Amino acid sequence: MSPPKHIVSAATIVLNNQNEILLIKGPRRGWEMPGGQVEEGESLKDAAIRETKEESGIDIEVVRFCGVFQNVRGSICNTLFLGVPIGGELTTSSESLEVGFFPITKALEMVTWKNFRQRIEYCLNDSLQPFYVEF
Repeated sequence: MSPPKHIVSAATIVLNNQNEILLIKGPRRGWEMPGGQVEEGESLKDAAIRETKEESGIDIEVVRFCGVFQNVRGSICNTLFLGVPIGGELTTSSESLEVGFFPITKALEMVTWKNFRQRIEYCLNDSLQPFYVEF
């Protein structure tokens, strides 16, 4: 029997002072929150901070752990955090074609990949946290 292969990722819902959400437009999934795989020896929180910087140019402070979405069949655990910008400048990368802050209603319309909109909604709803969603 081979050892299990799991992917652990960390994503962040970043809200600025105008209550706008940071989104990146990736080449495969369109508009989404910044995030990606946790590297060996890296904490979930540090991965969320690093991925946000790499994909958007924005430095953040994580203010809260929100919950986990687990893709059981795909062996993927996506951890989600709420963060605020503390520096940096919006810049694209090899992982982001466009980046920007958008009003919440508009951002939710822009995010169309699978359950990513639900992930954002859960992170914005304190009464649902911490959440654990299997799919």
